[in-house]
Amino acid sequence: MIIKKSDFYYELPENLIAQHPVEPRNASRLMTVNKKTGEIQHKHFYDLINLLKSGDLLVLNDSRVLPARLYGEKENTGSFVEFLLLNQVGDKQWEIICRPGKKCKVGAKFKFGNGRLLAEVLEIKPDGNRIVQFTCDGNFYTALEDIGQMPLPPYITEKLQDKERYQTVYSRELGSAAAPTAGLHFTKEMLLELQNKGIQLAYVTLHVGLGTFRPVKEENILQHHMHTEHFMLPQETADLINQTQKNNGRVIAVGTTSCRTLESAVKYNSDSNQIQACEGDTDIFIYPGYKFNIIDGLITNFHLPESTLIMLVSAFMGYENTMHAYQIAVHEQYRFFSFGDAMLIC
Repeated sequence: MIIKKSDFYYELPENLIAQHPVEPRNASRLMTVNKKTGEIQHKHFYDLINLLKSGDLLVLNDSRVLPARLYGEKENTGSFVEFLLLNQVGDKQWEIICRPGKKCKVGAKFKFGNGRLLAEVLEIKPDGNRIVQFTCDGNFYTALEDIGQMPLPPYITEKLQDKERYQTVYSRELGSAAAPTAGLHFTKEMLLELQNKGIQLAYVTLHVGLGTFRPVKEENILQHHMHTEHFMLPQETADLINQTQKNNGRVIAVGTTSCRTLESAVKYNSDSNQIQACEGDTDIFIYPGYKFNIIDGLITNFHLPESTLIMLVSAFMGYENTMHAYQIAVHEQYRFFSFGDAMLIC
């Protein structure tokens, strides 16, 4: 079986790549797609409250983005360096990407925020990433919040004025290298309105890795190796999912990260008829032909051509429906990618 990467290509004018978020958050546009018929309607995100029903369950990813981009200087020389934190491997030890790499030899020392954070390179990994040891006065994460910059995707070139606009309003578990962007459209007031209508909210955590931006290089997508991300599904969320399914309500994942968490949980609960609390690492790759086990609906943004994310969407609402919806989105001048508009598929 061969599924070609090029099958998921579409032409996207550069001016449709959103460079900044709209205000207020829920003023973004919302394309609704019936996954059975492919019927499309054009709404706004604040219309979601009228599109969902009492008894539906929204599952949101509460991961919070680390301000993981650090700009500093090499000790003794004062030459410029940039670090991008990827994942924590020990006490104040992190795997990082650094630029320029030639300055980041083992033993090299750097300072950030006028010396508030110090770092020493301990190891160079085969892929060129570094393991560094940080030291600081006080709490490391407090220092990072104060001096770090948001690791915006490479297609966003405008400077972000407010760090919180690259966080969901319900973010709380620090650990992502990129935002779970489907959730950026919700306001706190809107979440309260949804709950007042009888729509329940449940939370999972999946820490988004930079691998989410890694392009698929192989033409046969079955040869693509997915990055691994850590997830947690608490018992409270498991109970709400089981209760919703028992009552014939709809389980709607907010974002591909929530979707991947829920579908990964099935593997961790393979010997049970019900979802239970679980935690682990997932490299689940969802593409056309995948049989969904939990979700009945998906809220998601518009994704890059030939990405694993558009492949996931195609698996959920059908390849033809997906590529047609994207063609319509381009024609109707929807805004694309992280700060762009959204799609509701039910």
